[in-house]
This record gives sequence, C-alpha cells and structure tokens, in this order.
Amino acid sequence: MDFDPLSYEYPSRRNLICSSRGMVATSQPLAAQAGLRSLRKGGNAVDAAVATAAGLTVLEPTSNGIGSDAFAQVWIDGELYGLNGSGPAPESISVEDLKTDGLEKVPRFGWEPVTVPGAPAAWHALNSRFGKLSLEENLQPAIECAEKGYPIQPTLGKYWSRAYEVFSELDGEEFEGWAETFAPEGNPPGIGDIWSSSNHAETLKSIATTGAKAFYEGRLAERIEGFSRDTGGYIRKEDLASFSPDWVNPMKVDYRDYEVWELPPNGQGLVALIALNILREIDCRKDKEAGAYHEEIEALKLAFVDGKEYITDPDYMGEDPANFLTPQYGRTRGKQISSRAGRFDPGSLGEEGTVYLATADGEGNMVSFIQSNYAGFGSGIVVPGTGIALQNRGNLFTLDEGDPNRLRSGKRPYHTIIPGFLTRDGAPVGPFGVMGGYMQPQGHLQVLRGIIDRGLNPQSALDAPRWRWIEGKKLEVESSFPDYLIGKLSRRGHDITVTAESGKFGRGQFIWKDGETLLGATEPRTDGYVAAC
Repeated sequence: MDFDPLSYEYPSRRNLICSSRGMVATSQPLAAQAGLRSLRKGGNAVDAAVATAAGLTVLEPTSNGIGSDAFAQVWIDGELYGLNGSGPAPESISVEDLKTDGLEKVPRFGWEPVTVPGAPAAWHALNSRFGKLSLEENLQPAIECAEKGYPIQPTLGKYWSRAYEVFSELDGEEFEGWAETFAPEGNPPGIGDIWSSSNHAETLKSIATTGAKAFYEGRLAERIEGFSRDTGGYIRKEDLASFSPDWVNPMKVDYRDYEVWELPPNGQGLVALIALNILREIDCRKDKEAGAYHEEIEALKLAFVDGKEYITDPDYMGEDPANFLTPQYGRTRGKQISSRAGRFDPGSLGEEGTVYLATADGEGNMVSFIQSNYAGFGSGIVVPGTGIALQNRGNLFTLDEGDPNRLRSGKRPYHTIIPGFLTRDGAPVGPFGVMGGYMQPQGHLQVLRGIIDRGLNPQSALDAPRWRWIEGKKLEVESSFPDYLIGKLSRRGHDITVTAESGKFGRGQFIWKDGETLLGATEPRTDGYVAAC
C-alpha cells in the first residue's frame, strides 16, 4: 500500500451505535462479527461472548490465545453472575527450586511463569450453563478464520511487529514453536497480510467437540505435558485435569446513582472499587476541574497501595475484600489526600496485553468478558502442532518471603484482567472494560467518572484523553490531554510526561442499555468495532 495505515493527520469522531436486538463490542471487527453470527442463529449474549472470545484467540493473538485465562460477569434472567477462569501454578513448581536455579524472581518468559490456562474451561462453563447454542456452533467462526486466514488489522500489525522483536530473540527449544506459528516465513505478517493457522483450527475443533475435555484431560493435555517434560517445564496433565473455573459473587460500590460491579480477588477489580469508594466520601476542593483529576489520581494511588499489599488468591488473602469498601474506610483513606501529589508506593506498574469484549441480546442479557496471555503472546512457549500459546501470568508471583503473592504450587497469582458491569437501582445498565495490565482499574475509573461525574456519553468517555499513573508522583498523559490541565496538575506536584503512544492507555468497550435501546461504544486506540443486529 502507498499510504501509512497507522498515520491519521486529522481528528475523527465516532458516534454511538444504536440497536435493540443485539450487540457485540470488541477490539477486532471479525471477532465482533463472530459474536453477531451466534446472535443471528438464535443464540443469546453468552453465546455471542463465547464466539467472540474464541475468535479473538485467532484474530488478536498478540494479546490473548487458547492458553489464556478469562474472567466474566454475566447478567442473565435478572441476576448478575461472576466467573473466575484463572488457573493456578503447577504442583511441581516451588520457590526453592527456582532459587536453586539461580533465579531471584519469576522470569517473564519460559516455563517458570506458565500457569494452568483457564480460557477453554471458561468458554465451556459459560456455554453449558447459560448458552442456547452448542460449543461447536459458537467456535465455528474462529475455526473458519484460522483455516481460511484473515487480513491483519492496523493496530494488530503494529503490536505483532513489536512482539516479533522480542519473541524472535528468545533462545531455546521451548521457544521454537513461537516462530513456526507466528512468523512462519521468518517475519511477522504485516498490516493487510493474510495469516492463517491450521493448528489453531484443529485445536479449537477438539475443544468444541469435547466440551474442552481434550484440552484438560485428552489429546491436547498429553501434548502440553509431553512438551513440558521434554523442555524442562513444570505443568502436567494432572494440573490440567484438576482445574475448573469458579463461579463467584461480584462485588460492588454504590457510586452516585449507580452500582459499579467488579469481580473479587484474585483480580484487581478491587482497586477500582477502592478508588471509587474513596472518591464518593470526599468533596471536590477548590479549582474543581483540576482538583477532580488530582483527587482521581490520588485515590487511585491509594487503592493500588492496598491492592498490591493484599490482593492475591482468595485462599491466601489476609483481609476480607469487603473491608476496603466501607464508607468509614473510604473517609479514612480520603483524609490522606492533600492538595499536593502524594507518594504512595506499591511498586512500579507495568503494561501488558489483553482483549475485552461486551455483548448484549434483545432479551436483556449482557456479558462483560476479558481474557489475556498477560505479556502479549505470553510465555513465548507455543506447544508444537497446536497453536496453543501458553500465558505467562505467573510472572506476577514473587519469590519473596512474606509477600502475599509469593509463588506456591496450586496458588493463583494477582490478576490484572477485570471485566466491569454497571447497574442503576438494581437494573442493568451494561458491561464495560478497558484492557491493558495495570491500566485497567485506571481506565475503569476514568471512563466511569467521565460518564457519571462529567456527563459524557459512553463513546466520548472512551475517546477522552487519559492519564496513567506509573509510580510515586510520576504520570504519563496522552498528547491530546489539555495543556492547561497538565500545567495545573504539575503545580500540584505531579511529575508528568506527555507521550504519543496511545496503546499504553488501554483499549475499551461499553454497551449501555437505555430502555429497549442498546448504545455501543468502542476505542479509537485499537481496531475496535461495534456489531449490531
């Protein structure tokens, strides 16, 4: 092509998408169409979510894959359900063994950070409990995309190229499958190039026809274990066979006239709720606009201090998460916010890759769903002949004595991926999410404040320029962030860097229900798309 598909000289505007019979919003147009296909076949919002999620493992492998974890909130028949599809560390791994091998922390790549993948089991759990169509029907669009191939979208191509610079340098037999799968001709596919993977297709067929049993107990489980044993890995068939996702009760904070719902730990949704709990208990001070942004930032920092100190596998968490959401706790924490930027250090925050999707049907059912390999393509390990890129979620474990996220076999780590849901007076408003590692609770906070406190519509709230807390007093803001606000926040002590890299600030979607009408919004920071029927 004779033009740059990543260069846009002029600002553009997206409108909200309106529908009443069904909607899918996600970061990849063909994945949204996969979900819409299930709706048109008579499926519900859950079917659409499963179809879209499976499609994204093929259509956006830079952020998720068949070896991912997944979380969901499901509004169906007037009730809100939560699903935690995150897997634990293998039984054969231990802190002592890693230290004996000379490691001081869990590495980013290789077998050490690989935890049991939860996504295939999450698809089956959602489909079997609430879906109207079979798992085979819902996975068929993903299978077809893998078999026939598809053109690479602009944002996907950008991140695939960046990932290649990292993953192609990994050395060892365990990493050879990555290049064979994702750079089959010695280079990553470029924007507009057609990429296909017959291995992905065959694996998805096995998952579909066996209700995911092939992945956890059958042929695929054997291949995962065999490759693990052959190349020094820890995961075994017993780890896979013993896994099942957990149905959990979502947690909420009443904020203004709404109820904001997140899943309980081991996910970091609690961070967003703590920040909102603090903000609802304090009054905005003088210089209202800059003051409101300042208080958002400070409340978020305080929430991350708590999150990094306490959030872990709920079986190992030392505090009841509900204790952080009382009005008294919000007031107590709010008193620590002054007119100046504070230093509340939970450690430096990273940036990772994830996919988010939202679905709704004409019967009032809605799904907020998120899945991730954590660091882009994950651990760098792709099981030969399967297309299964194994996640590196265990990188969030530590080897430190006394740390709540200390590695332990059978334990789930702190998890960054969080699907959100909004209700008003107990009635559903809709699913929302902003993907992107530690940016996720920051994105949830900013989008919700934009709608609820600043009166923006959901699309404008997603379009609005964002800030991103790094550590201490350090912030990054997008280049479109208003100069006068940068100046006012700087004078309050915030150390601000302006960056043109919008990918650092998350990529989100929102479906808002207004009576019988569904209003869909998606991101200008990604290849986002809202499909409606």
